[in-house]
Amino acid sequence: MIYLILGLIALGIIAAIIGYFRNKKLQQMVNDGELSEMPEPKELQSSCNSCGINELCERDEMMSASCQTIEYYNDEELDNYKGTASDAYDEKAVDEFREVLYTLRQNEVAGWLHSLQLREVNLPDSLKDEAFMLVSDKQQ
Repeated sequence: MIYLILGLIALGIIAAIIGYFRNKKLQQMVNDGELSEMPEPKELQSSCNSCGINELCERDEMMSASCQTIEYYNDEELDNYKGTASDAYDEKAVDEFREVLYTLRQNEVAGWLHSLQLREVNLPDSLKDEAFMLVSDKQQ
């Protein structure tokens, strides 16, 4: 246990030393005119949108700025279900989602799921496994 604590302290000291020299180098670059000012730390934005399907979060297009653009897949009628809990759909509603899901090409499924998420439309629980399998099959 003592070795773990000492290791963490040593790691902290090493990180502080590296940070010190990095800041010193950046300050030198500012003084030399290579930089106009010291760069401010930026908060990283998560590319994961808590969609529940981890493979979707790895897609490159979700990391781009266009990931906030809502794309419709001839499914505008699904906007009527905005805010409905994923376990609160009746069989008619599930069939509407299923019809759209199975008319999509396999490479469109991930984009459609992301579109639903941006539109705040929850995918019915009974279709999540099917959608996950379609996305997984495409990635293999």
